[in-house]
Amino acid sequence: MSEERRLAVLRAIVQDYVETSEPVGSKSLLDRHQLGVSAATVRNDMAALEEEGLIAAPHTSAGRVPTDAGYRLFVDRLSSVKPMTGAERAAIAQFLEGAVDLDDVVDRTVRLLASLTRQVAVMQYPSLTRSNVRHIEFVAMGPTRLMVVLIVNTGRVEQRIIETTHDLSTKEGEATLGLVRAKVNALTLGQRLVDAATSLASLADEFEPADRDLVRAIVQSLEDALVEEREERVVLAGTANLARVGTDFPLSIGPVLEALEQHVVLLKLLGTARETSDMVSVRIGHENPFAGLQSTSVVSTEYGSGSELVAGLGVLGPTRMDYPTTMASVRAVATYVSRILAQ
Repeated sequence: MSEERRLAVLRAIVQDYVETSEPVGSKSLLDRHQLGVSAATVRNDMAALEEEGLIAAPHTSAGRVPTDAGYRLFVDRLSSVKPMTGAERAAIAQFLEGAVDLDDVVDRTVRLLASLTRQVAVMQYPSLTRSNVRHIEFVAMGPTRLMVVLIVNTGRVEQRIIETTHDLSTKEGEATLGLVRAKVNALTLGQRLVDAATSLASLADEFEPADRDLVRAIVQSLEDALVEEREERVVLAGTANLARVGTDFPLSIGPVLEALEQHVVLLKLLGTARETSDMVSVRIGHENPFAGLQSTSVVSTEYGSGSELVAGLGVLGPTRMDYPTTMASVRAVATYVSRILAQ
């Protein structure tokens, strides 16, 4: 029973500190929470929590604040993530479903997450390497210019312009283009992009010698789209929220801002999300491997189209964070983004 009571005291300290940003003393715990024990018992429990490294006294204050280890135990012992209200879920759905394209989805998502959590929101663009082909289209831009359009299941659209010696404006050119379109789509529909590239490798051999250069150019343009590094993009919103909680950082927010400018750092942080879209990963303080972010917590998850997880999203803020609400917001937004991409 004493262990459960100490956990209740820790939970109360975390909740009060997150709400007030002031060190928490035994008297305020008794005033604000129905702990059902004496002041002496609470002081003993706080002493035990401090000995275990779960809370600490800042400077000469009589109160205590949670440590990284205390936050970690608090998060690990959450019996459930705080559910969002029906009105909140409806607002999320309405805001995101108004998006007109993938760029708009990403922009709306980070702005919504930053608003819901009052933290810095981070979202990775869907990775092409983890996406499936939905359709490939060819659009003649003139007699010898062709636009190759790759549409994937995450809503991303990649375009390439190629020059060809074929006259695409003739009936023969149109017929050849139609045949290439049909075969390319038959070979790639629903495939992972890396597999689609393999499927197209020998496509040119199925055509007449006079048409093979055109087919090779089309296949090469698609391969270029597959290896392009644009999927290594992240978008941020809510950086100004750091100023609101500037006192939560030991020295300054400078190191945090510097880390946020390094997208490779953010991509690695998002990559820690568990490989399932309904779970949320939480990295607290020194659990973050990057020195500039060791005064922050990162709450992240993955999203995707249907059962396919294609990228990560989440929020970053001080360790003094409302974890249950933040985790619920991240999970809910990821769920709605996944539904939109699956449409």
